[in-house]
Amino acid sequence: MLNIQDIIETVQMIQEENLDIRTITMGISLIDCADSDVDQSCRKVYDKITRRAEHLVATGETLEKKYGIPIVNKRISVTPISILAGVSGGDPVKYAKALDRAAAATGVNFIGGFSALVHRGFSAGDRELIEAIPEALAETEIVCSSVNVGSTKTGINMDAVRLMGEKVRKAAELTQDRQCIGDAKLVVFCNAVEDNPFMAGAFHGIGNADCCLSAGVSGPGVVRAVLADMPDDAPLDQVAEEIKKTAFKITRVGQLVGREAADLLGVPFGIVDLSLAPTPAIGDSVAHILEEIGLEKTGAHGTTCALAMLNDAVKKGGLMASSSVGGLSGAFIPVTEDEGMISAARAGTLSIEKLEAMTAVCSVGLDMIVIPGDTTAEVISAIIADEAAIGMINSKTTAVRVIPAIGLKEGEELDFGGLLGSGPVMKVRPQSPAKMIHRGGRIPAPIQSLKN
Repeated sequence: MLNIQDIIETVQMIQEENLDIRTITMGISLIDCADSDVDQSCRKVYDKITRRAEHLVATGETLEKKYGIPIVNKRISVTPISILAGVSGGDPVKYAKALDRAAAATGVNFIGGFSALVHRGFSAGDRELIEAIPEALAETEIVCSSVNVGSTKTGINMDAVRLMGEKVRKAAELTQDRQCIGDAKLVVFCNAVEDNPFMAGAFHGIGNADCCLSAGVSGPGVVRAVLADMPDDAPLDQVAEEIKKTAFKITRVGQLVGREAADLLGVPFGIVDLSLAPTPAIGDSVAHILEEIGLEKTGAHGTTCALAMLNDAVKKGGLMASSSVGGLSGAFIPVTEDEGMISAARAGTLSIEKLEAMTAVCSVGLDMIVIPGDTTAEVISAIIADEAAIGMINSKTTAVRVIPAIGLKEGEELDFGGLLGSGPVMKVRPQSPAKMIHRGGRIPAPIQSLKN
């Protein structure tokens, strides 16, 4: 039986505290679309995506009306396209354009999977796809790209890290007339997961079913509101317990909607990803949760500790609520997408170095950070390498999504609008890491025992 108080609480979370289903994401395998002819393969890709996802958006809208809860995004993730490019050869940009057309035909917000997994090395199609990323992102509207350059078990592919620094810079240059938007759709991973429903890093891992439906839930405002009602002297173990209970409630909502969406679409349910994914809207900020815990401003000493507690409590609450929790599940800290993070960056209390420390304890990494337009490819590669090292050593997913703001300098602003938000150009250390980056090769995997 439904508990009336639970219903009232959920309505309040939706109406007053910005609770939403951030995304329902349909994962589609394109393995059976592989063909030795790239044009024929692209036709198969278009046909399968439009067939499988034909009713995805309509299903989301039906559930929004039924439950009165916003489903902000409807998205698609596909098999890493480098696999198909390795079979067909030819120009990988053709695949990006096919994905873009198919996604537009279905009405989704984004499609992810213009991706390559090169943590152990390059196979057929990988280098070609990486070389094509800047052009692909410049010539499409809603295609997202990701590359996995390292893992705990394989180490870090430094040749790929060097390449990705170059491609991040090139993508910014090719989309300079559109606020360098190309890099807002590009993520470089270490320990990428194959069931992530969130963009820009989503792809449909080859271990998944042919097609499945996953949900990503978000509610930073809900967690902040709960903490605001607690006494200022409440001990931190009680604070963690309240976060855990709140995460439980949010996850149950996500599982309900996700499973029903999967049933209506006739596909298996994948996972529910409970990630506190912020927006630029007032009251929907992870930074403000940290400040409610007791920090004067996010970025102050103590920020990493508070974030670690938050992230752990969110995961514990999610696991209590569902046996299908997966993806990235935790607290996201994208700078331009979080009103509190934007404020802290503008005030100078939040630096890239502090954000890097925070990524050791949260999901996922250095995310939506605007850097000076004259930042070199080698410095970008070094930022990627640092973040990959944190992921590799700590056996966690880390990622980098930085935007070199071509033509802008430290302290100036870049404004994407919408969910991508805006933010100041943050300081980057100018000392060159070029010698290290150009060495290339591979950083060996870390030892997995004898830890002290």
